[in-house]
Amino acid sequence: MVDTVLAFARTLRHAGVPASPDRVEAMLTALALLRVLEPSDVYWAGRLTLCGGPDDLDRYDAAFAAFFSGERPRVSRATATVPPRLAASAPLDAGAGEGDDDVDVPDLAARASADEVLRHRDVAGLTPAEREHLRRLFALLAPAAPMRPARRRRPAARGAVHPGRTVRRALRDGGEITRLMHRRARPRPRRVVLLVDVSGSMTPYADALLRFAHAAVRARPASTEVFTIGTRLTRLTRELRRRDADRALEAGGRAIPDWSGGTRLGEVLKAFLDRWGQRGTARGAVVVVCSDGWERGDAALLGEQMARLQRLAHAVVWVNPHKGRVGYEPLTGGMQAALPSVDHFVAGHSMAAFERLSEVLTRA
Repeated sequence: MVDTVLAFARTLRHAGVPASPDRVEAMLTALALLRVLEPSDVYWAGRLTLCGGPDDLDRYDAAFAAFFSGERPRVSRATATVPPRLAASAPLDAGAGEGDDDVDVPDLAARASADEVLRHRDVAGLTPAEREHLRRLFALLAPAAPMRPARRRRPAARGAVHPGRTVRRALRDGGEITRLMHRRARPRPRRVVLLVDVSGSMTPYADALLRFAHAAVRARPASTEVFTIGTRLTRLTRELRRRDADRALEAGGRAIPDWSGGTRLGEVLKAFLDRWGQRGTARGAVVVVCSDGWERGDAALLGEQMARLQRLAHAVVWVNPHKGRVGYEPLTGGMQAALPSVDHFVAGHSMAAFERLSEVLTRA
């Protein structure tokens, strides 16, 4: 039981719920007085001890459903209040909405099938209820940062022998070498820079891309930078460091002056490289450009700046939401100018595409 609760607490922390050790201990104390084989007792014990405020309830419900087989437990006690059901607030089937309150919660197989369908749906065609459920899936996303070898070696159980530490240890042991001390270079996270296009053509995907950027910042706040590109360059790293995704995106929306405007990718990319990239932000980093490639400015300028970016960065990843469509070909002038300098060209139209993007970043 203890191992299960600890694993569930880790899931909650990835979802943004501050499940601190004292709250985990309170849940274990509550479960010791309840029936641990009763799903409703486990649900309420965690909800009353691990959640710190109203903002944590939705994340707790989503994490509980994902961790314990995907189904909210039915409350058997008459005195307990039935919590709002995920299926009622965010139906996953097309056309579901009002008038479905009397429908029973689907079983595990049906819910898993609906979740799998939603993962592959294009975010531009989702209903408001499906977007709400997708928001909860993004809360559980934790992209892993790419790693780079470090030059500085640190003490380790294995690796090359550290002469200095070995001699100092021998002096403490009376001059006899009783143990060899080792050291090895530990990998460090590589910087990730996300450039998110917020122009008019990217409006249906901008919210999902910014939620992915928030998940990346939440996972590695010290080594992740986020900028928006359109007609101007805006740094959003500080706004996206907030724990709550909705509040972070709301603050980011207030900071973006060119939301749903035009596109001058070449000029904005040049401004980024002149002000940030050349000084070290893009040097040796994995740079992710999220755009459909529609360029109203000079496509030749975009090609020059992309070649400049490739020389500075460790890897350049281009995320195009339209790449996930059947029969797509990069025929726009902007994409044709940028692709020669791109190391990884991936889709960004669905939850499954964002999961694959996380794998690309890890391998980069």
